[in-house]
Amino acid sequence: MRVTMIGSGYVGLVSGACFADFGHDVCCVDKDQGKIDKLLAGVMPIFEPGLEGLVARNVEAGRLRFTTDLAAGVKDADAVFIAVGTPSRRGDGHADLSYVHAAAEEIGAALTGFTVIVDKSTVPVGTGDEVERIIREANPDADFAVASNPEFLREGAAIDDFKRPDRIVIGSDDPRALSVLRDVYRPLYLNKSPIVEMSRRAAELTKYAGNAFLATKITFINEIADLCEKVGANVQDVARGIGLDGRIGDKFLHAGPGYGGSCFPKDTLALLKTAQDYEAPQRIVEAVVAVNDNRKRAMGRKVIAAMGGDVRGKTVAILGLTFKPNTDDMRDSPAIAVIQALQDAGASVRAFDPEGHEQAKKVLENVAYCDGAYQTMEGADALVILTEWNAFRALDLRRVKSLLNQPVLVDLRNIYNREQVEAAGFEYTAVGR
Repeated sequence: MRVTMIGSGYVGLVSGACFADFGHDVCCVDKDQGKIDKLLAGVMPIFEPGLEGLVARNVEAGRLRFTTDLAAGVKDADAVFIAVGTPSRRGDGHADLSYVHAAAEEIGAALTGFTVIVDKSTVPVGTGDEVERIIREANPDADFAVASNPEFLREGAAIDDFKRPDRIVIGSDDPRALSVLRDVYRPLYLNKSPIVEMSRRAAELTKYAGNAFLATKITFINEIADLCEKVGANVQDVARGIGLDGRIGDKFLHAGPGYGGSCFPKDTLALLKTAQDYEAPQRIVEAVVAVNDNRKRAMGRKVIAAMGGDVRGKTVAILGLTFKPNTDDMRDSPAIAVIQALQDAGASVRAFDPEGHEQAKKVLENVAYCDGAYQTMEGADALVILTEWNAFRALDLRRVKSLLNQPVLVDLRNIYNREQVEAAGFEYTAVGR
């Protein structure tokens, strides 16, 4: 199959490389000449484990190519996936669909022969209708169908998620579109990945509903963690106790500083805006968004309390800046609010993240970025773990204590054993324990 990805960011690049690895002929298109030049040189614009090798292998095999020429990429394609950004719109929080609409207009002008246009970007209900209208207006004689095929990729595990998905959601009522997309995803048949077919609008809503539900699970266990601290219970015991119930499941029940990233904050907000437009308020999701927003800065106050309540003139060592490990993504990372709260209280911040420094510099000011975990701790008055990178899970506690001015460890990801840390002479603060 001939597949074109419009947009070579996180979703477009990972999806395109994986489709190529299935054996499809894939063209990735992007308007950013600098990004395309880097890709042509083998330089990845994002950090994702395994992506560089996957791209290199398929470029060498001739199955994957990159261009800024959308018309050339769309010509003779069987399926054209729109995988451009849909950030929150400034001012009102609605999803900004300007990139999707611009792509649709260009695609329409370039179509030759029957083509399936697929919304891969996370878009509000009804976007497929508008994409169809824009393409028809740009090219009244075009032979095409518009489908929805939302992505469910986790940053840090995206390649495995794409190749071994829980399900593949396809939204279309057009038999030709369904046939093409079944062929595109046929290589996953061996993995027994179910293809779930539904209407286009249902598929669009499925993505938002899924992310909102996961965000709710995270926020629920975070509030239970707060209650655990008050009553003397351990949230990890509670999470295991409820997670073994097959109706609940154990995923997304890890208490911490709140969710962040490119999906949950943006998608929960977009869902709320859509619900308001249709006068069907989502009160549970409204509470989830509010609680999560407040929690991040509250974690900054938690660090301050662990340091005695006054951090003016003190130095805090931060390990982990990205919203989760195995990515360089800083979007809505809890680290941003925590660090800003510390700085507002008069503390100096030193930080280390294995992949996030360059992105962090774009959103955080007056932070001293260090070259390693132990360098970050030298002369600091407390150590705070904000992201659970594997490299932080087995620190030499004796060395850590010798480097810190005060043996204060605030573990906002619950990756250490309290008894072990306290036996090493630390004042230990965790979440819900």
